[in-house]
Amino acid sequence: MNNMVFVLCIISIVLAANTVQQYLKLRHKKEANSTVADETQAQLDELEERIRVLERIVTENKFDLRQEINKL
Repeated sequence: MNNMVFVLCIISIVLAANTVQQYLKLRHKKEANSTVADETQAQLDELEERIRVLERIVTENKFDLRQEINKL
């Protein structure tokens, strides 16, 4: 009977270690995805601000495209 308890303990330890390993991998993957999502959101915010500036320039009453191009 002692041999059976020993085998069950080893199997339990292996299964527990495998579960912990899978949990840690999943947590690491979520952190990596979160970082990518944060970077993507920052880029999106920057692009939205640039669009706002362009809309403001285009909708100004004194906007003259030729003058702006010539200034460049």
